[in-house]
Amino acid sequence: MHSNSGTFNQVSDAPQNNNFAFALTSLTSLFFMWGFITCLNDILIPHLKGVFDLSYSQAMLVQFCFFGAYFLVSLPAGAIVKRLGYQKGIVLGLVIAAIGCLCFYPAASMHSYQVFLMALFILASGITLLQVSANPYVSMLGDAKTASSRLTMTQAFNALGTTVAPFFGALLILNEAADALSAQASAEAVQMPYVFLAAMLLGLAAIFAWLKLPNLSPVEEDEKAQDDGSAWQYRHLVLGAVGIFVYVGAEVSIGSFLVSFFADPNIAGLEESQAAKYIAYYWGGAMVGRFIGAAVMQKIAAGKALCFNAALAVILILVAVFSSGTLAMVAILLVGLCNSIMFPTIFSLAIQGLGKHTSQASGILCLAIVGGAIIPLVQGLLADSVGVQPAFILPIFCYFFIAYYGLSGSKVKAIAK
Repeated sequence: MHSNSGTFNQVSDAPQNNNFAFALTSLTSLFFMWGFITCLNDILIPHLKGVFDLSYSQAMLVQFCFFGAYFLVSLPAGAIVKRLGYQKGIVLGLVIAAIGCLCFYPAASMHSYQVFLMALFILASGITLLQVSANPYVSMLGDAKTASSRLTMTQAFNALGTTVAPFFGALLILNEAADALSAQASAEAVQMPYVFLAAMLLGLAAIFAWLKLPNLSPVEEDEKAQDDGSAWQYRHLVLGAVGIFVYVGAEVSIGSFLVSFFADPNIAGLEESQAAKYIAYYWGGAMVGRFIGAAVMQKIAAGKALCFNAALAVILILVAVFSSGTLAMVAILLVGLCNSIMFPTIFSLAIQGLGKHTSQASGILCLAIVGGAIIPLVQGLLADSVGVQPAFILPIFCYFFIAYYGLSGSKVKAIAK
């Protein structure tokens, strides 16, 4: 996945490999944390929608602010990581994310949706810095050939975080909110969970500041990259960025609407705190699928696996839109299983054969995560006008593109100069 691994060969003797194993283990804790925090948004959306009496599109501003941070912060974060190195980048990211979590306290006390959105933006800025530091770092820790399955493996821990979070959120946020007598008390239900998260993040920051991790500096490759050309010349990278955009958008959209979907009397008529627990199955499917995918993709071409999963997602969403009751519920939850391999697979296909342009490409792909800000907002507008269930038509178009990318868009081609 990283054609510059040659630069690091001189350091990868046996003790170093043990060191790599330790570094990878430490990094998986980060993937877990940011999965956990990102998934809590799916609980926050119905919660804040109720507390502040919002429309669907207003409630989706939660995802807009969260994923909008990826777009605005990715490039500055890349520059920061280049200057500080991966490890300090990770520590700084954790500290910023913790500050964002602490801002939830005044947001609830002031009963202000705007302050909540600002807190989410700060939190997501920290997580963006973490992503920009940790994703390429994981792919460099070890053999370039197995980078894709390494990234899929660490992403599986990210999915473990997203699987645990709904139970935590349902228990501590939605249950508390349901028992609250006033909107103010209901808003305050988020205070302690996020203070607890801030403490965890600061603890991790302290640990990462203290750890001795292999010092792979991002500078080495960039000095060579001063040559001509840029990552934008590669068609498979540009299409891969679109792939990441629509994938993250679809995944986040579906997750964001699950609670409202299950609360629909035609589907399951569940209470919010009950419906929230089912989100775990959606993200849990993504986790299980990643472990299976990491194994299967040793044997099957990544593009074919991607196309198969996307086609299956299209069929499942069609079932969810045009049926009702348990069938619709199970169908939409199974989309999580299809999502499992998509992010790491699109990511690694898109940076294939980019050599010295890999770090620039990685930055472009991180920018594309802004799909998680835009597509849920569009689905929110759709839900306000046609209803929650028909609005799920939108992600179908996203998966069509992903199927195309897996089949032909991901073939390595430079755009003719």
